[in-house]
Amino acid sequence: MASAKSSRSRPAGHSGVFPVGGAALGVAGGGGGGGGGDGGVQLADKLKIFKTDNFDPDAYVQSKCQTMNEKEIRHLCSYLQDLKKASAEEMRRSVYANYAAFIRTSKEISDLEGELLSIRNLLNTQAALIHGLSEGVQIDSLTSGTEGSTEEDISNVEDQEPSEIQKWSADFPDLLDVLLAERRVDEALDALDEAERVAADARRTQTLTAAEISALRGAVSDNRQKLADQLAEAACQSSTRGIELRAAASALKRLGDGPRAHSLLLSAHNQRLQCNLQTIHPSSTSYGGAYTAALAQQVFSVVAQALSDSVEVFGDESCYASELVTWATKQVLSFALLVKRHVLSSCAAAGGLRAAAECVQISLGHCSLLEARGLSVSSVLLKQFKPSLEQALDANLRRIEESTAALAAADNWTLTYPPNGIRPVGRSSVANLALQPKLSTSAHRFNSMVQDYFEDVAPLLSLQLGGSTMDGIAKNFNLYVNLLISALPGSMDDEANVEGLGNKIVRMAETEEQQLALLANASLLAEELLPRAAMKLSSINQSTDDLRKRGPDKQNRVPELREWKRKLQRMVDRLRDSFCRQHALELIFTDEGDTHLSAEMYISMDNTVEEPEWVPSPIFQELYAKLNRMAGIAADMFVGRERFATLLMMRLTETVILWLSEDQAFWEEIEQGPKPLGPLGLQQFYLDMQFVIIFGQGRFLSRHVHQVILDIIDRAMGAFSATGMNPDSVLPGDDWFMDVAQEVVGMISGKGRAANGDREIHSPTASVSAHSMSSFRSHGSS
Repeated sequence: MASAKSSRSRPAGHSGVFPVGGAALGVAGGGGGGGGGDGGVQLADKLKIFKTDNFDPDAYVQSKCQTMNEKEIRHLCSYLQDLKKASAEEMRRSVYANYAAFIRTSKEISDLEGELLSIRNLLNTQAALIHGLSEGVQIDSLTSGTEGSTEEDISNVEDQEPSEIQKWSADFPDLLDVLLAERRVDEALDALDEAERVAADARRTQTLTAAEISALRGAVSDNRQKLADQLAEAACQSSTRGIELRAAASALKRLGDGPRAHSLLLSAHNQRLQCNLQTIHPSSTSYGGAYTAALAQQVFSVVAQALSDSVEVFGDESCYASELVTWATKQVLSFALLVKRHVLSSCAAAGGLRAAAECVQISLGHCSLLEARGLSVSSVLLKQFKPSLEQALDANLRRIEESTAALAAADNWTLTYPPNGIRPVGRSSVANLALQPKLSTSAHRFNSMVQDYFEDVAPLLSLQLGGSTMDGIAKNFNLYVNLLISALPGSMDDEANVEGLGNKIVRMAETEEQQLALLANASLLAEELLPRAAMKLSSINQSTDDLRKRGPDKQNRVPELREWKRKLQRMVDRLRDSFCRQHALELIFTDEGDTHLSAEMYISMDNTVEEPEWVPSPIFQELYAKLNRMAGIAADMFVGRERFATLLMMRLTETVILWLSEDQAFWEEIEQGPKPLGPLGLQQFYLDMQFVIIFGQGRFLSRHVHQVILDIIDRAMGAFSATGMNPDSVLPGDDWFMDVAQEVVGMISGKGRAANGDREIHSPTASVSAHSMSSFRSHGSS
């Protein structure tokens, strides 16, 4: 059998490559005989050296490596080590990919070996019987002579004393019966081996007759079977454990019945496990983690003991290892089903993610102990536990959504420090209170629940739930942003209802301070609090030590977290755009639907006889007043995040200016009539745009919007030029516009005097205005 096994396991071909410097010495073995031509002949010639009986691999390698220096030899060794690792990894993947077929084939080989052993015993018995029959025939054929001589031979045989081996052969069955009755297994095995040796020697030296050899072999065979049955019966006893069980299995293996011995070994451990499990009863009042720990202790300890016993008795033979892995997988699967039925199902239904995570951690901890001994079964647990954990995750996400929506319905949108019952970020102390985030009630609750959620999910990263976990929180945050959008009075963003807001009622944010609080909630959650909570997932932050070295600012460089944070910021942008659109519409339109910003307000100025009061139009004064007022409120709300407040004010200015730039009705009336834009209207329009540029520079105006304003001015001047007049001839200098604009800026901000009729005539505003009016009228009369 050993020769048969080695012939099966010996590879049919050989392939190898020796890289030397930049070249490669080697042969490509295998059964490829199809490369004809000179290439095929050269390959065949190279293979001849490996086919000789006296091939010496060491000498071959030395002959090829004599000219190599130390660096090349080190490179060769490194390459061979990498090749060895790659080969081992490829073999591992191949085994796992065909694991079921591998186990089935190994089992069939094991059964075949048992059948071959039985056939060998039968052939030995038949050979002994045939030999005995042939010797009996020879004796009968040789019997000749007179009756007297026959009687003489008989008398000689009767008078001859039996030999020692004949006496031993006659006493052997009785000796073996005594050994078996007294359960002296080792001595019985030695006696059986001795009987086999004696029968073989007697047949060779003919010291025993064929009948005696046949009887001896028959006694050996019968007693082998009797001893095997006795050992099997002992192994099946529940009281047989430890040393006795291993001894019985080892004796059965020595008798040549290894597959039966290994099966009995596993069966004994399984019987022991089932008895132990009967003492563990889950109840409705029991703690799930305690039940899981007790169950895991029983199951994995028995599996570990079976692994030790199998290795001690049978070594690392593949057929037995495959059967052991199959058995261990079955036991772990049964354990996973019990935990799932009695613990995880109820936890998942109730959203008990923390309890479910604890059970999974306990189970995977016991699996790691087996993996340290070469037996990996964690994939069995993960496959069974993952659906329940995903159900618990979904239940937690729904609970976060519902709780946040309920609090948003009663939220007064006032920013406060974390209230009692809501866990703050970081350490809670009087000195640290100023560092705590100020949020409204619903945002505090949302942040607290997300922190707890990530803490519960962090131990479950081996289940590859990190991506779905962060996506779920992003979806919840999107729903919360929709709630904030719906809290804006007169919000026209229908996307909030489309994305799952449904009929949830949210308390309106009536004042500008409350509306800015909505943005403070969303921006602080998206930029700081939620990413900080997500860093608890070790799949993203890799290790705590690395984070300490990189610092808080560099943590955002992690690709997964950075992309997730961008997604959250895009959701905040929707809220910001809705806020700016609402306030822009309040500036532009009246409650009755009329507009504060129309072409008529500029065109009609040239139809009046009274000199207009040169101040920016009311809509742009109100825009600056609103921006100035909101900037003061935002300065207190967005402490440490002034950039967000600045971008918000810029976005509001941009919304108004872009509306003016893209209003087709406005520009059709300016450019096409029915009345043309006159000098006074152009001057007022120019003053309004310069006013926006002056109050917006450095605070409320981006470069893009500044360019848009310049394009608008050019377009208005182009419309004026179309009437046949030169804009430069009717517009005063830029200093005049700047003086008027700055005076109004000071008035609104409280840093200057009000613009009224008491303005001094020698001031730049008065003189320029008078000059402008006279030039306009004279130009118009001409």
